[in-house]
Amino acid sequence: MFRIGIRRFATTNVLRSTVVETPAGTSVTLNWVEYLKMKKQLHRINTGVSILTGFTGAFATLTYLGNVEIDVEKTIFGFDPMMVMAAAVLLGGGVGYLLGGFIGRPVFNMINRTKIQQFKVKDRQFLERIKANRADPSRSSVANPVPDYYGEKIYTLNDYKQWLRDCNAFKRKATEFL
Repeated sequence: MFRIGIRRFATTNVLRSTVVETPAGTSVTLNWVEYLKMKKQLHRINTGVSILTGFTGAFATLTYLGNVEIDVEKTIFGFDPMMVMAAAVLLGGGVGYLLGGFIGRPVFNMINRTKIQQFKVKDRQFLERIKANRADPSRSSVANPVPDYYGEKIYTLNDYKQWLRDCNAFKRKATEFL
């Protein structure tokens, strides 16, 4: 069902291309450039939906608290009622922001339903590459911080190549300057 081909970039084998057989018998290729574009799209959708749900949560909390009758003379848990209400609105917005990621992923899956299986395969391969090539964080210091341990900021092949260079530089500095 899965065939893995080799794709060369520049003079080194940076990343491999994956071919996935579809039920109709035609093969669709998701290369690394398309995968990284989809990864960037997923990040943007999650961020956008999180912001939207954050505002929605804050507005819903504000709407609810605006309809509750509160005596401003009495304290709530020893705090001023207006401060408690402001904290509740911020908490509602924070909870809404956190729920955005749970809503954003299904939205991404619906938008890219034809390529989602290939994306999952590529994502697994990408994370294996990150695990294999990342630097050991036990040797980090203020002067030599770990470069993007989980590879969250990699959205292009150039970002990946730069990340590999940064990891190699970190490893070199960690061994030379001990």
